[in-house]
Amino acid sequence: MRKDNPNITFDELHDKVSTYITNKEDLKLITKSYLFAYEKHFGQKRHTGEDYIVHPLNVAYILAEINADYQTICAALLHDTIEDCEVSMEELANEFSLEIANLVNGVTKINKLNFTGDNEALLANHRKIIVGLTEDVRVIIIKLADRLHNMRTLWILSEKSQKANAKETLDILVPIAHRLGMNKIKSELEDLSLRYSKPDVYFSIVEKLNQSKVERNANVDLMKESLTNLLNSHSIKHKIKGRAKSIYSIYRKLDTGRRFSDIYDLLALRIFVDTEQDCYQTIGLIHSKYRPIPKRFKDYIAMPKQNGYQSLHTTVFGENGQLYEVQIRTYEMDQVAEHGIASHWSYKEKGKTIMQSAMEEKLQFFRSIMELSQEEDNDEMFVNSVKEDVLKSIIYVFTPKGDVIELPKGATPIDFAYRVHSKVGDSMVGAIVNGNIVPLDYVLQDNDIVKINTNKASTPSREWINMAYTAQARNKIKAYFNRIDKEENLKKGEDLLTKELRRKKIATSEFFKDENIDKILNELHVGDLTELYINIGSNKFSPISVVNIINTEEVSKEEMILNKVNNNVATKINVKNDIIVKGIDEIKVNVASCCKPIPGDRIVGYITKGNGISVHRSVCPNISELDERLIDVSWNEKVDKKYSTNVLIHSLKINNNKNILIDIISKTSSSDVVIQSINTINTEDDYMFDITLLVPNKEKLLKFINDLEMLDSITSVERIIK
Repeated sequence: MRKDNPNITFDELHDKVSTYITNKEDLKLITKSYLFAYEKHFGQKRHTGEDYIVHPLNVAYILAEINADYQTICAALLHDTIEDCEVSMEELANEFSLEIANLVNGVTKINKLNFTGDNEALLANHRKIIVGLTEDVRVIIIKLADRLHNMRTLWILSEKSQKANAKETLDILVPIAHRLGMNKIKSELEDLSLRYSKPDVYFSIVEKLNQSKVERNANVDLMKESLTNLLNSHSIKHKIKGRAKSIYSIYRKLDTGRRFSDIYDLLALRIFVDTEQDCYQTIGLIHSKYRPIPKRFKDYIAMPKQNGYQSLHTTVFGENGQLYEVQIRTYEMDQVAEHGIASHWSYKEKGKTIMQSAMEEKLQFFRSIMELSQEEDNDEMFVNSVKEDVLKSIIYVFTPKGDVIELPKGATPIDFAYRVHSKVGDSMVGAIVNGNIVPLDYVLQDNDIVKINTNKASTPSREWINMAYTAQARNKIKAYFNRIDKEENLKKGEDLLTKELRRKKIATSEFFKDENIDKILNELHVGDLTELYINIGSNKFSPISVVNIINTEEVSKEEMILNKVNNNVATKINVKNDIIVKGIDEIKVNVASCCKPIPGDRIVGYITKGNGISVHRSVCPNISELDERLIDVSWNEKVDKKYSTNVLIHSLKINNNKNILIDIISKTSSSDVVIQSINTINTEDDYMFDITLLVPNKEKLLKFINDLEMLDSITSVERIIK
């Protein structure tokens, strides 16, 4: 990256892009973008005192160094015009293209947001920016270049602003640059962030590096000469460079407690060769001459990192007994290693650039962001989920075939299975890690070899939602159960509606006319019949209320209630046989009218004066202060009659009174409950229905209450004591 001269001129930018952009029309559009930005920014100054146009020129030049396409260069030159110059997106689309305007608009949205802080508003901004990444990866690449130039001139801001910018860069942008494989930009962002967040540490490392620079350079030159002779003797075309270790990477090692003198990869070399075969031949020659350090050899060519990085790494005892870290790669691999996804700007493949294809194939975290934003209603939960899956420390584990799977640290076999494929996760029955059977909540470690055992007949467990670490896996498990619930409710709803039509003797062919379907869908605000059936199956709509939208011959609510009551006349209750009074055989027994106990209730008897025993619920307040005349009573286990009790139902007045009653009555058939009477109470805000029911036992009553509470029209249901 060019850092020596901040005052980039347009001629220098034009010369740079001309080395790889040859289409004259594209170059003309870049020139037009510069002149447009120059005019719009004229008179504006940066904090440094420079003309503002210096900033977009530098951003464009940073992107030209990684061979960005002409649309991205144009957008870089224009990236602050909407925000700072009152230029509209429509104007940019008319002057240039909709594609360029969208890129500028994307960067504008990002620049308006603040990544730091903990309050809800800022967390919502996190959400917008991360979701925005999924639209076009070039937006975030422009943002990275924009931030890099701003970090290069961060010295002009206050110490507080410097630290805030550095924290934001390290927390949000550096991890994204890493995932995009843009190592060169990432490394400079890290060093600059350290410079401003911990200047004492930064300059201490710089000082130590400078003190040892002469000795290090001499050792590196000696090793380069030795390796050159070795490779030349075997006719391997190559190029060798000394590799400067980034200040931030040194800081991270020192931060773990290591001493500066112990960081042996300060002596680092990078060897470039023509082919992959040359890479392996080179590593073999080096190991044959210099003893390698055990466990320091890494083959990222056979097993690339998730961001596409490929290289061979080794550490050997080299010349003068010094330790050298050596990286070996082809020139093409080096482009990917330095620029990541941005190394594939212009190559077309099936109508898409390879960069777009690479983004879709390799950046798994981008693919699930929109899904996360829809699954998580709470902004804080969403951001935490994304930070867990996207920005947290990662581990690399392997399939039995040697394929690399990238996961966040803390992931379990469940996360691994769903990362491989949804079908693998859904049919998982167990996991084997490094040859040993492990529980599904086992925390995977770097370099684990994971085998998932599956069975086509097996299905996920709802408990897995709590055992999975990644939001991606949790969402796929939830999606499975949502799908299953929908399928069950779909069939149930269709059956319930068919039965209701049969009960009312309505022909299905007549009922399902197009005009009838349209009327039902419009009135209930559902999209199609499938959604209607699902809502009926989940008790959101009752089948009778759906039928009555079309059935114009429905009876009045009073007639319906009377018919319902008359058709379910209860047999006379013999209370004495249903309630057992301990120690007494022949005595009059009455069920209290205040609390109306039913079989299944905990009950107690009260000896009245002249009227036998009155049986109350144990929770009845009318006996709470009585104790001298209370006796033990219990229900006969063979009670097969219905008993009376009261419930109070609340519904908001925005609902239709008539439809509510129909919905209530429709729930009685599936609960073995009979309505004796209904008293409607109108208040200013809601309807209340005091309903006397005949129920066989407490279990059936609770089911009926639960069914009612599932209805959207009802706000609450309670059993009452009068």
